[in-house]
Amino acid sequence: MPMRLITEEIRAALITNGRRFQRDPDFDPLPLLKLFTPDAAATWLIAAADPEDPDLLFGLCDLGVGFPELGSVLFSEIQSVRGRLGLRVERDLTFKADRSISAYAKVATVASRFVA
Repeated sequence: MPMRLITEEIRAALITNGRRFQRDPDFDPLPLLKLFTPDAAATWLIAAADPEDPDLLFGLCDLGVGFPELGSVLFSEIQSVRGRLGLRVERDLTFKADRSISAYAKVATVASRFVA
């Protein structure tokens, strides 16, 4: 059975962050979730979900082509991604954010890739 990429607890926290974004556009949360392709270079650090459409996520998206960026992505699209060997996206169970989503984005922009 495949691993659940987003648990109910994480989904609730993402939606809470999404609500806070609606009230405070300067809100800069820690990412709550790191998803990645084990057989490719794509990484997503997710910080929030749209409260009205929880499939719409916000975070740092790095598809491994040298242009990581903050933005929105559909969870359903992430779930459909397969790497070079056909492996599904996985959740990094050991990931613990140590800085805000914008701080991860600044480092990634300079390095042209996600940097832990």
